[in-house]
Order: sequence, then C-alpha cells, then structure tokens
Amino acid sequence: MLFETIRLALRAIARNAMRSILTVLGVVIGVAAVIAMVTVGQGSSEQVTRDVAKLGTNVLMIRPGQNTMGPRSSVTSERSFDLGDVAQIIRDLPQVETASAAESRQMVAVFGNINHRTMVQGVGNAYLAATDWPVVLGRSFLAGEEQAGRAVCILGQTVRAEFFGAANPVGEKIRLKTMSCEVIGVLDSKGASSFGTDQDDTVMIPVRTFQRRIAGSSTVNMIYVAVREDVPTDMARSAIETLLRDMRRIDPGEEDDFNVIDMKQLATMLTGITNVLTGLLAAVAAVSLLVGGIGIMNIMLVSVTERTHEIGIRLAVGAQARQVLAQFLVEAIVLSLMGGILGIMLGLALAAAAARFMVIPYTPDPLVVLGAFAFSAMVGVVFGYLPARRAARLNPIDALRHQ
Repeated sequence: MLFETIRLALRAIARNAMRSILTVLGVVIGVAAVIAMVTVGQGSSEQVTRDVAKLGTNVLMIRPGQNTMGPRSSVTSERSFDLGDVAQIIRDLPQVETASAAESRQMVAVFGNINHRTMVQGVGNAYLAATDWPVVLGRSFLAGEEQAGRAVCILGQTVRAEFFGAANPVGEKIRLKTMSCEVIGVLDSKGASSFGTDQDDTVMIPVRTFQRRIAGSSTVNMIYVAVREDVPTDMARSAIETLLRDMRRIDPGEEDDFNVIDMKQLATMLTGITNVLTGLLAAVAAVSLLVGGIGIMNIMLVSVTERTHEIGIRLAVGAQARQVLAQFLVEAIVLSLMGGILGIMLGLALAAAAARFMVIPYTPDPLVVLGAFAFSAMVGVVFGYLPARRAARLNPIDALRHQ
C-alpha cells in the first residue's frame, strides 16, 4: 500500500519535472544555507579556540589603561609599565611561573636589496615560554644578550621566507632602521590569528634593544604573565591586580589604570560572539526553508486543482479519503526530502569551499545535517497537509464534473 502510494507520487512529480525542480529549489537553498552557515560558524569558533590556545591558556596579558573591549573607562591616563614592574611581579607572586615585557612596532626590515614591512617585537625569552612559541632553528636569546640589549633577532617564518627562502638564515644580518641585527634563530610557524593577521610576519629582538635602539624609551605597554599550571588563572589575576594597585598607589575605591586580560575569558567571549553570529545567520537562512515550504504548498494546491477530475475518478471507484490524503502528502514529503538531500550535498560543498578560502577548520556536524534533513521532511508534512486534506475532502460528484 505504502509502496504503491510512493510510486504514484513519483509518477506525478515526474509528470511535471520542471515545475517540481523549481519547487524543490527553495528547499535546496534553505537547507544548504543553514548547513553552510552553521558549519562555517563552528569552524570559526574552533579556529578562535586554537588561536587563543597558541597564546597559552594559562597566560594573562597586562595592559596600561582601560581602553580595551567594552565601555570606555573614566580613567584617561595610561601610565606605562617598565622592566622593574615585570621583575617585581615575578619576585612577589608565587602564582606566576614567568613574565615578560613586550613592545611592538611596524617597521621596514631590509636584507640586501629586499625591503619588507613587518612587526618588530621587543620581548624576552620568557615571552616565548609564556606563549609556547618554540625556536625551531638556531637559538633563543642568551641572558647576557637580553641584559646588555644586543642587536640580535629571531625571525618568524614569513620574514625568513621573504628574505632567505628555505635557506638557513642563522648568522646573517638584517637591518632595522639604522640598526644591523644578527639573526640567531627562526620561530616555529603559528599561522594567521583570529583577526586574520599573519603571526609569522614578525622579527623579535630583546626588549632592552627595542627600548634603546627603536623606541627611545624605558617603558613597555604590555606584560605577558605565564601562570603556574597548578594555579587557576582567576586566582593569579586577582593577585596581580592587588599587587599592581599597591605598586601604582591606587587608593581604595579608585578605578584601576591597568587591565589584566585572561586568555581563557577572551577565548570564551570570542567563541560566544561567533556562536551568536552563527545562530543569527542560521536563523536568517532558515527563513528560506519556510519560503520553500510555502512554495511546496502552493504547487500542491495547484496540483489538486489540476487533478480534481482524476481525484473524483479515484474516489468514485472506491478509493478512500485517507488514501487520497496519503498520496498528496507523500508527494509533498518526497519533494521536500529531495530538496533536503540536494541541499545537504550543496551545503557541505559550500562549507568546504568557504573553509578552504577562509583558512578555518572544516567541521561538519552530523547532528546539524540530520536536523536539516528532518526539518526538510517536516516542511513537507506541514505544508503538504493542507493541499492533501483539500484533495481528500473533495466530493466525488463535484470532482467528476470539474473540467
């Protein structure tokens, strides 16, 4: 009985192939859009998590002022830090594994006749340890080089490729402004950040070298703190805030003139934003599924009108109303399921292409695919029921008279 009903439905669909294809198209677009949007959104969230993990999940960043994400603070002064602040944080806080000052500036690096604009960072070895960024060729800074502010540098993979290709650059010299800098190492590749910047497009020099030869200042605008593995980052953050308030003589009730950023909280916030945007885009895409369902209902109503005489004959020769209802309902469901299957294939293909273009993980979720397929079936049931019910309730005599 069911097999015969499906056969009749497929025959009716094939009889008006072009109309059926155009009807299915709305469901295809809706399902494809939902799957593509959700898959790309999940890939973006995973990429954010990976990028933050590259900086270290037990890392805190300390910046002067409060001009970070969120409402503007009433604190207008941005009193910078110095290397003494870094030393005191390491000395006074047992929760801290290590800490490093960091300064950066966009500059043109020169090797031979090649000029390349890159990010020059003044850091210490503690920065490499805190951010889990190993040196894969050559070595890191020596303690004497950091203390004396020697003109040595470590290259990111992008700068290495730009200047030296695949060759070993250790021992070569590049120029930063008027400073000749000896290459002592090459960093491991980190790739693009969540904001699309190339993290490997960098040159690192000792922070004292940066202060004396580039910035001309003894201050720093960032401190990276690596928290001990057995210490929760929120506990370490509270201890750092208490110490800094005391060091900077901030009275009780006064607002901090610094900001401590927890990378775990940053990851959670960025992931939450990505998930909200993904949900909004998926909701907008789901509207096209409703439009596709309305299209199915419209075509099925037209089909009932066109086949009124045929329905009358079936009822007259003994077909029951529920059989006519099932036939038209199955037609609507078959149309929507065809659209669902094609939409799933198209959506996964679009998501794969987008992931490749955006350089994010391709993470299709079977539950999302199954949900989209089930939703497409529900569209067929919901929007096919009214036309099927109308067909089943036709009076056989009136239907036979219809031309």
